[in-house]
This record gives sequence, C-alpha cells and structure tokens, in this order.
Amino acid sequence: MVTQEHESLLSDTERTHGRAALRNNVTAALALADAVRSTLGPKGLDKMLVGSDSTTVTNDGVTVLETAKVEHPTAKMLISQSSAQDRKAGDGTTTTVILTAELLQNALELIDIGVHPAIVERGYRLASGESMKYLSTIAKPASKEDWLKSVMTSLSGKSDEGVREHLSQLAVNAATELTKDVEDGKDADASLVKKIQVRGRPSTESELVSGLVLAKERLHSEMKMYPSGGTILILDGGISRRKPDLEINLKVTDLGMVSALNEQELTDIQNRVDAIAATGCNLLCVRDGIDDDARGMLLNAGITCYRRIEKPDLELLSRTTGATIVHEPILARPKDLGEFSSLTSERLGDVTYMKIIGSLRGGLTLIIKGTGKTRMEEVERCFDDAIGVACGIVRDPRILPGGGATQMALSRHLRKFSTTIPGREQLAVEAFAAALESIPRILTENAGMSPLDELLKLNSAQEQNGPWIGLNLSNGETETMDQAGIIEPFAVSNNAIAGAMEAAVSVLRIDDVLWANQDPSIPDWEKSDGSEGET
Repeated sequence: MVTQEHESLLSDTERTHGRAALRNNVTAALALADAVRSTLGPKGLDKMLVGSDSTTVTNDGVTVLETAKVEHPTAKMLISQSSAQDRKAGDGTTTTVILTAELLQNALELIDIGVHPAIVERGYRLASGESMKYLSTIAKPASKEDWLKSVMTSLSGKSDEGVREHLSQLAVNAATELTKDVEDGKDADASLVKKIQVRGRPSTESELVSGLVLAKERLHSEMKMYPSGGTILILDGGISRRKPDLEINLKVTDLGMVSALNEQELTDIQNRVDAIAATGCNLLCVRDGIDDDARGMLLNAGITCYRRIEKPDLELLSRTTGATIVHEPILARPKDLGEFSSLTSERLGDVTYMKIIGSLRGGLTLIIKGTGKTRMEEVERCFDDAIGVACGIVRDPRILPGGGATQMALSRHLRKFSTTIPGREQLAVEAFAAALESIPRILTENAGMSPLDELLKLNSAQEQNGPWIGLNLSNGETETMDQAGIIEPFAVSNNAIAGAMEAAVSVLRIDDVLWANQDPSIPDWEKSDGSEGET
C-alpha cells in the first residue's frame, strides 16, 4: 500500500537524479554567472534592468541578481550567497557567483571521469582551509590611507571618477565616526547612516552630516527648537480619537449625548497628553497621526512634536538617543526618555527637514544630490557598497592586493599544496586552484586584453616578485598593487572564497531533484461545497 502511494506521488513529479541532476544544476549556475561576468572589474560594463515601472542602469552584481526574476532553485541559492556576501563585506558579490560557477564546472569535469562528489567535497574543503591560512600570511595591516584606497577599489567601474572619490571619502569619514570598541576589537554599524535624496545639484556635492535628518516639520510653528539639547520620547502609535474595533451604529436619542461623547474623547486625549508631559520630555516623535485637539494640548504643555515618522526612522532615533520606544502614552515613564544634544530645522530645496543629533555616538545622514532619480539611486547604491567596505575594514583592518593578484597567488600556492595530498582529493584541490584563476582571466577579458597572455605574464611576475604583483588594467602592466593603490579588504576575499566553496558543496551534495508537475489540489474526499465524499 505504501509503495503504491509513493508511486502515485512520483507519477505527478518529474524526477532528475544522479549526474543529470548535477549537470542541470551546474548549467543553471553557469547561466547566472554569465549574466554578471561582464560587470567584473574597473572595465566592466553596465546592465540595463527594465521593469514594469522603472529602468535601472548599474554594474553592481548583487543589484543585477536580486532584480532578475529567477526561478531555478540552484540559481536562487547562488543569489542568496551573493546577498550574504554583500551584507558581510559590502563587495565581492560578482566574484562569489563566478567562483561558485567555476568550482561547479570543474567539479562536474572530475565527476565525469569517475571522481566521487564526496571526494571533490573533501578536496574543496582542504583547498578552502589552506586558502584561508595563506591569505593571512600575505595580508598587510591597513593604514588610514589604505582605507580610502580600498573603498575606491571597490567602487572601480561604478559612476565617474570624481563621484567615486567623493563617496569613498564620505564612507571612510562615516566609518571613522561610527567606530566603537567591542569585546573582540572594533566595530562600525553602517545601518546608522540615514540617506535622503535632494534633487537639483551635482552628485559631487553630496554631503555627510552629523545627526539624523528627516523630512518632517513641527506640528505647530510656535513649538520650540532645542539647539542646546533636551529629552525625547518616542511613541510607536499616535494621539487621536480612539475608534471602535467593531463597526457599530449609535442611536442618538438626546442631543446632549453627542456633546458628552465629544467631551469624553477630549478628556481621553488630555489624559494621554498629561501622561506624556509627566515624563518631562521636550520632544515627542510618533509613528501615527496627532489630532488637532492634541496639537493644541501639546503646545500648551511645551512639547515639540513630529508625527508620521516611519518605523525605521523611529528605531534610528531610539538607537542614537537611547530612548525606549513606547506603544501607549499612559505607559510612558521618565526612564523611557532619551537625550539629544541638538534639534534644529533646515530647508533643503523645497522641503523642510528636522535635524537631531543624539547624545549617543552614532547617527549620520548622507544627503545624496543628483540631477535625476536614476542618478541618485545609483549614487546611493555606490555609497552602500563603499560604507560596507569601510565598516568591514574597521572590523578587520587587513588588506590584500587587488587586480587579480590575490586569486593568482592563491592558485599558485594551491597547485604546490596539491602535490602534498596523496589521494584523489589532489585533483579537487587543483580544480579549486583553476577556478581561482577565472577572476584575473575575466578581469582581462573585460578590459579587452588577451587572457592567456596576461595570465602567463602575471604568473611569471609573481614568481619573481611575490604575491602582491597584480594587473593594473588602466595601463595593462603588472605592478605592486599597494603602490598602485589597488587593494581590497581582507574580509572581501576571505568571505568570497569561503562562501563560494560552501555554495558549490551544497549543490554538489544534491543528487536528486523532484519537480512537481501540478499544484497541490483538494483531496478527493473534500468536495468544493464542503460535503464529504465517499470513504
């Protein structure tokens, strides 16, 4: 009976197993990598992403991948890995996808000649572990000047040079401002940077200001500003007349009932305002609306208030002022208050903004300027990459050479390391080394150079002068990367290699793919009218 049920299940399922399943998965990974390989490096080309209501032009790998409508589960796995790389390191997303696809392609070739996937997995893990050790030996400590160079390298090929340099400097300044001591060293939280867009000026005039700048006006023009600081209460709600949860109809039999009901509502609002005033706060920020009646009461109580502030902005206010977000005014206590050192109002373009500087360290705003929406969105994406890289250097202040030098050095080292492995895992380590060479190869392809000639030249140069020799694609010469200013954070290469290995191994372990041919349907014993069928 059980066997018949399983056969019935599989009769509605398309099954691919063994080498055919692996081949399909590898094909999907290669197709995804082909979609972004031309964006890699300073000479990479842009992609135009056309949606139903917008068009985006970018060469940011993770933006291309996350925008694309992908259905294949293996491709989705690679996109998830690319997104994780973006969150961890801020750069190296395209490298991660390309490395994963190359590792899978090389693994498939080994499996075709009889090497078991488990042996390939062991070899890949050996190669990844050895790569991590070797990266630590060639890494150098980053100086303050290296911070800027690393960020600029991560932005190579994005926007124009003037904007790249300006955004890189802003990102380094932001990371420096946000740096704080933690148990295992230092850290910087990029999420503490608020970004707003102001149209009409060149992107090179974008600026980073201390404090949070929100497009909000005071609820009443007579409410005070506090340039010297004060206390703040954050309310995740509003102050308005309460509405019943159920739809009800009231039958009025006495005209005095309407007046009494109105008086009761006003009393309720006054009680909530009194509860807020009892905390001693100077500033009130709420997520929802505030009634006109409450506005007058708050003005009389000497409380400056802003309404309809989005939840993410409320959380930023909480983190920078130390205030606890409360949900009901009657629950507010003095201990829930936070502190700010300045509250001012500024006008940018045609919009009035509130600017608040919290008492806690952190809380910055990037004012993005540009001549159009598409331009400002691209500037914002560039800054997101830049601040991610800068904060990554704060956490791990080590650098590695760019220009394909790191990957070539690792490849050369792994080929020597493979000779110390007696079993078939040696083949997998060599395959791992070959996959790493794909990065300098694609960099040269995108620059219009001969991949074979440049790889041979780079290999020879590193043999003579060490692992910090890489390709300067601006002049086509092999140079010492730290002197050329082409460097990247340690975390970018480290996470990209480890992430690509894990993603490739996850795909290699799949030997059976079951595709459902039809959507789940209502069981036979449940009819559409709710009655029970025959049992």
